[in-house]
Amino acid sequence: MMIFKVGDLAVYPAHGVGRIESIEAHNLYGSSQNFYIMRILDNNMIIMIPISNANNVGLREIIKEEEVSKIFKILKEKDVEFDNQSWNRRYREYMEKIKTGSVFEVAQVLRDLFLLKLEKELSFGERKMLDTAKSLLVKEISIAKKMEETKVEENIKRIFKN
Repeated sequence: MMIFKVGDLAVYPAHGVGRIESIEAHNLYGSSQNFYIMRILDNNMIIMIPISNANNVGLREIIKEEEVSKIFKILKEKDVEFDNQSWNRRYREYMEKIKTGSVFEVAQVLRDLFLLKLEKELSFGERKMLDTAKSLLVKEISIAKKMEETKVEENIKRIFKN
């Protein structure tokens, strides 16, 4: 089980990188539980995560710098098969991948949506999901590589220019 301290950065699935602001005990249903109080960096949302449940919800450390190359490798894969499923089915599949909290699954979603966008108009939901996947990746990569977010975004855009 991962143990986080106040001030640590962590990733909460589908919401992205946040900072553990405090660890507090709260009474719920007659029993006291400890919670991580986490502020999501992108939107200042506060999330209370029961420490005993942190693993189950997928709270995790930021990836290591050496794992970033694996993300770019996923993004560069161009021979991706799209079966002709409806956009809402694809949307549900991609949402599941984002909810896993795996940065590698998020990279697959971003790649697939970028490639799909070259073939056809994305639905509103798919465009929003593309933006979500991109911002989740950009934030985490920029922290892992200690690099400005704009630089990370340029690197990602460069991959999809070809």
